[in-house]
Amino acid sequence: MRILVIEDEKKVSNFIRKALEEERYAADQAFDGEEGLDLAETYDYDLIVLDLMLPKKSGMQVLQALRKQGNETPVLILTARDAVQQKVKMLDAGGDDYLTKPFSIEEFLARVRALLRRGKVGRTSLLCVSDLTMNPATREVRRGTRRIELTNKEYALLEYFMRNSGRVLTRSMIAEHVWNIDFDTESNVIDVYVTYLRNKIDKGAATALIKTVRGCGYLLGE
Repeated sequence: MRILVIEDEKKVSNFIRKALEEERYAADQAFDGEEGLDLAETYDYDLIVLDLMLPKKSGMQVLQALRKQGNETPVLILTARDAVQQKVKMLDAGGDDYLTKPFSIEEFLARVRALLRRGKVGRTSLLCVSDLTMNPATREVRRGTRRIELTNKEYALLEYFMRNSGRVLTRSMIAEHVWNIDFDTESNVIDVYVTYLRNKIDKGAATALIKTVRGCGYLLGE
């Protein structure tokens, strides 16, 4: 899952990014409304965390611009304001949830998980490709009856593969979605992590699920 954090207070933004990364999400940061809107228009995010009080463009302006373009990415609003009318206004403008500062990181992460489960078109609770299963709620991965232990980045990569099973994913697509905008696309890190997954998922199995599409990228499927 890839999340965009649009928050001008760098200390708060860095705290949120660290918490998200510890939960196995890839996180990009923007520190003003213009930069945030540009990133949201350029990349495909699963969730946007949006502060209201931003320089250059307000959170409301960013939200309205995205919805006007038809961008249905879930948006979690962060603000110090606690007025009922402000909440109503933001939700009516297309916000999906609302969290008032200061907030506990546990509640924040719970709201993030709830919005990601809902997704743009409603995500199923259990992901299945052949006999490979993933439960996003518990983070449990199994190949048949065998339980598979994954690192944070391996899990994020496999989840992206499983949510796009049968589709060829280029290295650029993987880099943008599983890592972040600062990722060095010239490195071989993606290939290394695909090898890690193959060793854990396909090794010893009757059917290999992770396939290399020569000259294009990778595909997960039978």
